[in-house]
Amino acid sequence: MARTFVFLLLLLLLLGLCGNPVSGEPPSSIDALGDLDYELPETNYETQDSYKPGHIGILFQMVNVFLRTVQPNDFPEEIVRKVVKKMFESSINFDKPENLILSLKILNYEIGVIIYTLLGLLFVILMPLVGCFFCMCRCCNKCGGKMHQRQKENGPFQRKCFAISLLLICIIISFGIFCGFVANHPVRNRVKRTRTLANSNFKDLRTLLNQAPEQIQFILAQYNTTKDKAFSDLNGINLLLGGGIQERLRPTVIPVLDEIKAMVTVIKETKKALESMKNSLQSLREESAQLSSALTNVKSSIQNSLSDPACSVRPSSETCNSIRTSLNQLESNLDLNQLPPVDGELDSVNDVLRTDLDGLVQKGYQSFNDIPNGVQHQTKNIIADVKGMLNTIGSSVDRVTQRIPIEKTLSTFAVYINNTESYVNSNLHKWEEYDSYWWLGGLVVCCLLTLIAIYYYLGLLCGVCGYDRHATPTRRGCVSHTGGVFLMVGVGLSFLFCWILMIIVIVTFVIGTNVEKLICESYANRKIFKVLDTPYLLNENWQYYLSGIIYNKSDINLTFGQVYSDCKNNRGIYATLQLDNRFNISKQLNIAQHIESINNEFENLNVHLSINLLDAAGRTNLEDFAACGIDSINYAPYLSQTGRHPARVNLLSFAYDLEKKANHLPPGNLRQSLKREAESIKMIHRLHIIPMEQSLGTLRQSIKTLQHITHGLTGRIAKIITTLDSAQNFVTNNISSVIKDEAKKYVRTIAGHFEQYLLWVDFSIREKMVSCTPVATALDSAVNVLLCGYIIRPLNLFWFGVGEATVFLLPALIFAVKLAKYYRRMNSEDVYDDPPK
Repeated sequence: MARTFVFLLLLLLLLGLCGNPVSGEPPSSIDALGDLDYELPETNYETQDSYKPGHIGILFQMVNVFLRTVQPNDFPEEIVRKVVKKMFESSINFDKPENLILSLKILNYEIGVIIYTLLGLLFVILMPLVGCFFCMCRCCNKCGGKMHQRQKENGPFQRKCFAISLLLICIIISFGIFCGFVANHPVRNRVKRTRTLANSNFKDLRTLLNQAPEQIQFILAQYNTTKDKAFSDLNGINLLLGGGIQERLRPTVIPVLDEIKAMVTVIKETKKALESMKNSLQSLREESAQLSSALTNVKSSIQNSLSDPACSVRPSSETCNSIRTSLNQLESNLDLNQLPPVDGELDSVNDVLRTDLDGLVQKGYQSFNDIPNGVQHQTKNIIADVKGMLNTIGSSVDRVTQRIPIEKTLSTFAVYINNTESYVNSNLHKWEEYDSYWWLGGLVVCCLLTLIAIYYYLGLLCGVCGYDRHATPTRRGCVSHTGGVFLMVGVGLSFLFCWILMIIVIVTFVIGTNVEKLICESYANRKIFKVLDTPYLLNENWQYYLSGIIYNKSDINLTFGQVYSDCKNNRGIYATLQLDNRFNISKQLNIAQHIESINNEFENLNVHLSINLLDAAGRTNLEDFAACGIDSINYAPYLSQTGRHPARVNLLSFAYDLEKKANHLPPGNLRQSLKREAESIKMIHRLHIIPMEQSLGTLRQSIKTLQHITHGLTGRIAKIITTLDSAQNFVTNNISSVIKDEAKKYVRTIAGHFEQYLLWVDFSIREKMVSCTPVATALDSAVNVLLCGYIIRPLNLFWFGVGEATVFLLPALIFAVKLAKYYRRMNSEDVYDDPPK
């Protein structure tokens, strides 16, 4: 069953593809797929790619340790190659030296198996003979057959030693029987598990067959995604190409326009500051005149009040004199006549502002911002032609995918799958019948050993429990005597069946050991593939057998190991079987030609842009502002006046001091008059000094603003004009090269979408499309799971357990014969005056 199933699944791997050879190139792959993320949908398979035996695996490992002791040699690759080569020869002459040497190498490799086999055969030959002679010897009252037991001093000790030894041996035999039962149990449902495993593998293989059309449709569907992305970029040429041109010009154009726009703000702020300065000067002159008039009036009024006769009498005269002396402080402290007017400068700035420089700057911005619209308007016809050409690429890819030989190959592959599945399903009931015989035979063997062990256990139980040390050999009890009889029955059954059991052990040992070492282990470490891949081994005319079968060209390096490894790594059938030797996908897709066609469509892409940052009127306006004279104003006199107090004295302090002095005068008209004048001075402070201080502050702020604005004004404007000329020259002289460079980038972007898509198509068809993982899984299921996991390893565990139990039957029967003498009732005994205790 196993051999047939493995052979058929190997056919799926070896003969799935055939056809005419063509030249090709190695498959290529891509590491990155760019912005568009293409990915073939993953296919979920039902069959597990690993086999776990469960708890019984510990027993399998124990057997493997024993096998490595019996057969410690590595896989004999060279020997297997020579043996396989000899198998294809019509006749073999063993007299040839090389054949003799090969036989000796095989014997040397199998020396461990041969030794154990010879020992087993010796056991098979001797045990029936020894049993026969032992039986005849006992019938002649020899070999312990005489029912007489001599009394010995160490008899009790020997009895205990024999009993303990037999018990230990029976435990070892029981472990062997346990291994036999455990190994035999899975046989009962092995066909059921095989059917499940086969159905799972066939389902996965059919999934593999159904993948190709679905994946081809998916690949074609991704073209629409690519085309939509390209069409979106074509429709957005204003943002991509126009935006790219803008970004190239932005570092040169925008800064100079921003500087000119900032200068417009400076001009307006200059006008505002000059107007504020003019108004402040005018206000200060008026208020200064009013202040002088008010102070003069107050001063005259105070002098008139001081002419009162009360001022001539001491001590009022001293106070009056003090007041009279301080009156010269009531004067204005400002000299505004020395400050020149700023009307001329203000008129010059107003003349500058008559030109709408801000509007001119906005025109420069507008010409820059109109680049995307200009690009889109000038490329309408070219975009339409490119879209028409891009539609043809999808048809080309469709034609290429329809010509890929994968589907045709898989249809051939499907025939083998159907034939294999039919064969497996039609023969499973036969295999189930064979397995039932196998299981029944194994059960009989284990039950037979169990029966022998039970007799030994019963003999020990009855013998130990029924033994009476005070009873003489002729007076032993029934229980003890029954124990001895059980032991002898076990001995008889051991002699009767152990050689038959050993024959079974030898046959299964030779088969199981060699299959495990030569197939299972070599398959696990893949050394068996190295043998199969040996040039000219399976066919003396073919260097590589697989390529000879598939392509009828044996020089293509296609090996079993490479195919299995690629399938395990989930590679597609195209790359695994190197189908580029039949159909070169890269050549058929012709990516370079498609990209060249796209580039040719853009050859007529001509965009003309005219960008004027600032016209001559705006330039003249800047020059006029630089020449308006505000940078030549002498601000020192203005700042000097704004730093003064409006009056020579603080009027509030003067008024409070006047009130204080008036209070020193005796009550009367003089006192009241001076207090009224103090109130008048306070009123002057409120009406004139405070507004003048505010005007002085405003004037000072205007002057500071003008100082800040005019500092280096001429140089700044000259620098702006120079930068403007440089930017305009750059735009005028380089706009065509900028457009050309950005157009190339744009074309590369559009072509890159399709190049990326075509590379992905090439990569997917080579590496991902129709992954052959189910083929490797089916091979693993046939060899690793079915042959090794379901058959060989349980078989090895079976012969290991049964063999162990059978071998230990020999010492068990020896101890049982010895021990039975102490349990059975004797016919005669030695008579002593004082019987031993």
